[in-house]
Amino acid sequence: MKGVFKAYKKNGEAYFRSSITYKNKHISLGSFDNSRLAHKAYLEACEILFKKRYKLEDYNKSKILSFEKWVILCNYRDNGYYFGNPIYLHKYYFSYFLSPDIELKFDTDDLFYYASHKIHQKGGYFYVNDFGIQQNILTRYGIRNFAVKGIDYRFKNGDEYDFRHYNIEVINPYYGVRREYRKGRMVFVARINIYGTWTIGCYSSPINAAVAYNKAVDFVVSHGISSKSYIKNYIDELNAHDYKEIYEKIKISKRLLKLAKKD
Repeated sequence: MKGVFKAYKKNGEAYFRSSITYKNKHISLGSFDNSRLAHKAYLEACEILFKKRYKLEDYNKSKILSFEKWVILCNYRDNGYYFGNPIYLHKYYFSYFLSPDIELKFDTDDLFYYASHKIHQKGGYFYVNDFGIQQNILTRYGIRNFAVKGIDYRFKNGDEYDFRHYNIEVINPYYGVRREYRKGRMVFVARINIYGTWTIGCYSSPINAAVAYNKAVDFVVSHGISSKSYIKNYIDELNAHDYKEIYEKIKISKRLLKLAKKD
């Protein structure tokens, strides 16, 4: 059958692979248990690429091709660019489809990265494998791990799948810092987890709160109050001199100081 060839697994079991050539590019369509299904996949690909019968939204569960391959073929036909990931290009952005119901949107500036990094979903977050490490895609926006949606960051238009930069607002960029309103004014509260959550103090700026958090981390670790591996804040806006000046002047909760005296 056209577009089908027989192959063998390591254990000697036979299976069938399907492929097609379009615009001088040889495209694998997948592996199948029998030649009939492999040929159907080839015919579906012909309908998409040569007859242009199907559009992206025409996919359903009755199709032989995987949804990922469906997106790849439709994009190659419509936009002239072949990607190994389920990416579909638009005029000012691109979509990355994890399923027919999950369409992630990104700026074109991110195209090169996601063309070579496959996105996975685990629980409530999306990640890529980067140099063997699972990397939450939110870190590309300066959002730290374990940040809380609605408190540390938010999607401006309410679409949690829209990762275009204009749509993501970082509210709290530092570890241990929360923005709160107290007595009608905004303050930045620094907290640390020791035996539960301890308040370090309230500060007038997020930078001061971030430095206070770092100082509290140094204090509890140096006094043996906690053996946890805390991640400290790196503050781009401060040079070494300015950081040291704030660090020395900033005050932390007396309750933390009393913990050291008890020990």
